[in-house]
Amino acid sequence: MFRRSTDHASEFTEAVIGFIGKLVDDTIPRITTKKFSNQKPWVDRTIREALNSRTAAYNAGIISGNMDEYKSAAYGVRRAVREGKRRYGKKLETQFQQSGSRSLWQGLQTITDYRSPPSGLMSADESLANELNTFFARFEATSSSANANSANANGASANSTYTSSASANGTIGAANGDGTTRYLREGPQSLRRSASPVLTDIFSLSLTLGIVPSSFKRSTIVPVPKKPRPSDLNDYRPVALTSVVMKCFENLVRDFITSSLPASMDPLQFAYRHNRSTDDAIAHLLHTTLTHLDKGRGNYVKMLFVDYSSAFNTIIPSLLTKLGDLGLHTSLCDWISNFLKDRTQSVRVGNCASSTLTLTLTLSTGAPQGCVLSPLLHSLYTYDCTATSSSTIIVKFADDTVVMGLILDNDERAYLEEIKHLENWCQKNNLLLNVSKTKELIVDCSKKQERHYQPVRISGTTGERVDSFRYLGVHISQDLSWSHHTNSLAKKARQRLYHLRRLRDFRLPSKVLRNFYTCTIESILTGNITVWFWE
Repeated sequence: MFRRSTDHASEFTEAVIGFIGKLVDDTIPRITTKKFSNQKPWVDRTIREALNSRTAAYNAGIISGNMDEYKSAAYGVRRAVREGKRRYGKKLETQFQQSGSRSLWQGLQTITDYRSPPSGLMSADESLANELNTFFARFEATSSSANANSANANGASANSTYTSSASANGTIGAANGDGTTRYLREGPQSLRRSASPVLTDIFSLSLTLGIVPSSFKRSTIVPVPKKPRPSDLNDYRPVALTSVVMKCFENLVRDFITSSLPASMDPLQFAYRHNRSTDDAIAHLLHTTLTHLDKGRGNYVKMLFVDYSSAFNTIIPSLLTKLGDLGLHTSLCDWISNFLKDRTQSVRVGNCASSTLTLTLTLSTGAPQGCVLSPLLHSLYTYDCTATSSSTIIVKFADDTVVMGLILDNDERAYLEEIKHLENWCQKNNLLLNVSKTKELIVDCSKKQERHYQPVRISGTTGERVDSFRYLGVHISQDLSWSHHTNSLAKKARQRLYHLRRLRDFRLPSKVLRNFYTCTIESILTGNITVWFWE
């Protein structure tokens, strides 16, 4: 019905999303409940009746002077609380057995008082939201759009592959973003399955025309503080909440792009590669370091941990030619170009929202953080940032970059030239180096001679040298010892043992306790364990 009414991708999508919104209102009931901050989830009608009986018995005992009924009612409250906790524990166990992970985790958080730290936002008002909205769009380019048709036309057409993938989905997952969330997550199974064909039509039409519907390009930016007490607009990270359906669409496109990339592309980029992870990136860095140190007594290694300023927000149109060079089809390059263009965004700070800001310049603001495709596009954007010397290595995991200099006979020229080459590459590709957060670490096991290391200068500023740096969750020290890392892991895990003890006191089944331990404690202790456990 919708497909026959129009061939315009945006109009077609708006009609479908509007109809889904109506189904939400008509088929999914809305229940309003009042919840108090001190209300425990196991407090039900039985416990409230016991509490009322205890209060009545107390008032009667004060008048009559006989408190026997009050003591009996107080014991009844304790018994009702024990029974209520037991019933709630059975409910959590049922959710665990039925894979109700979200409800289970919320219940465990309530029992253990497991809370995330406060956001630390500055005073939330509309003026702050407008200031952040303008600040997050500061990379808006003034140049005209590049010719998207310059991409290479090699490669097979992707349309049929996307369509079959979307059709095979059956049901579409959900995340926060738009009004379709409740329909896709809470609607009847038959209705959710019926949405798959029409969403497949939207995806196919979008890919065929090379146009992303405008409703899929709307973003609500939620500023997430980078530190506990932000004092500047740059202390916020812009996280974009986008359409639920668009996230599903991006997942399909991302999988197709990943499967189409040549296997030889940038072997030292460890993000979004099959059978690669952060463990591999750190293991390669350490293996290269130890191998070079073992080759000669006077060898040492310099590592420059590079930090980019708003890396995702500075992608420029040359990305399209890079995608074409990687063999992606022209139609797909055009679709990505349209995906990055003409996006609208507004900032929400608490209950305050800014006015909508329309970004109309092609590729001027890069890929929003929070989109599924953004990290992959950044990895493709930087695939040609490689080392130019045999004595230097550039290791990357998405935008986490390390420049390694394998120094022999105190000759650091190749390492310093590599840093200059990286700085020039960033200028050509519209990437900004954050010098204040770019740190240098030197691994030198020689103790007999004192060295005079040459300082690193970036944009006229001397880079800071540190004794330890946290890279991809692992603290790397200049002596390659792991005491700092293991101490930080033990401290973090020890703090969460309190929550496990609370669950044990609640008499939850051992299966639930093991699951909580595995998710919140063991995952910390075993993170990247393959690179540091040998010590």
